Amino acid sequence: QVQLVESRGGLVQPGGSLRLSCAASGNIFSINAMGWYRQAPGKERELCATITRGGSTNYADYVKGRFTISRDNAKNTVYLQMNSLKPEDTAVYYCNAVQIANGLPYWGQGTQVTVSS
Repeated sequence: QVQLVESRGGLVQPGGSLRLSCAASGNIFSINAMGWYRQAPGKERELCATITRGGSTNYADYVKGRFTISRDNAKNTVYLQMNSLKPEDTAVYYCNAVQIANGLPYWGQGTQVTVSS
């Protein structure tokens, strides 16, 4: 089992920045890719970004150039730096880790990010 604990989100003004972190514990060697997803009210959960243990990244078009995912394998932590935030970025953000053995994900509990003036 792997446990994922996300940092607290918060309220940010449009154009502002926020960094989320997600610490993994437990059987961390059973996971490879980690990522961030988000879910806005009334919408499906959607991908923001992923990163492999080796550092290869993938971004959704709607965050590319504004969000940066990074990973510290020594600390078993993945980060999401969010810049130039827009009201449409308002959502619950979830950390995700994919099991090597079967491709199934672990999920964090989610953290609310609200972008509003």
